[in-house]
Amino acid sequence: MMRITVLTGAGISAESGIRTFRAADGLWEEHRIEDVATPEGFRRDPVLVHRFYNQRRADAARAQPNAAHKALARLAKSHDVTLITQNVDDLHERGGSPEVIHMHGSLLGALCANCGHRWPATLVMRSLDLCPNCGKPATRPDIVWFGEIPYHMERIWAAVENTDIFAAIGTSGQVYPAAGLAQHARRNGAETIEMNLTPSAVSSDFLQHLTGPATQVVPAWVDRLCD
Repeated sequence: MMRITVLTGAGISAESGIRTFRAADGLWEEHRIEDVATPEGFRRDPVLVHRFYNQRRADAARAQPNAAHKALARLAKSHDVTLITQNVDDLHERGGSPEVIHMHGSLLGALCANCGHRWPATLVMRSLDLCPNCGKPATRPDIVWFGEIPYHMERIWAAVENTDIFAAIGTSGQVYPAAGLAQHARRNGAETIEMNLTPSAVSSDFLQHLTGPATQVVPAWVDRLCD
């Protein structure tokens, strides 16, 4: 069975109405990245950070999986697929994918900044929420912020090293280590393909390029693989 590793980024969820991570002006939903997506920002103003992610969680709950999410779920039924996402929404799961590696965490998770305990997030989280393990008011979103190490990297590198096809969908190629996965896959003999509205910052690492909306190019690509 063909082994396929897929990396998805903000572009695949954008067509479900979830805004991409960073606008051209460097702001995210009118906030500086440093204020809402770093450990230092959380220490300075945990109330702001929780308010920001509560809104992201509500937006994600309203969004619906699109044709690209559903196509990848269909691909997993006929091939050995490792699905890695930089996104923190659960649209892949709701689209039918059986297993998703969230390298940047998930809006559905809560994390204790004091003891490291994890538990399911409520729709609205507050800075004074107590950790169910240690009892400290140190609750934060289980999101990998700038300056932190992405999750599941050993598993991700192993999948990339042993894959036949590596596909990146809707990624900017600006955030490492995710941006280095295509080069690693190609170095290990994989076929590499990029699906994006525009070429990414690491477009030269890909042998093939499919340009267009994810809801169009991903289902068409899956159709070819499943024929």
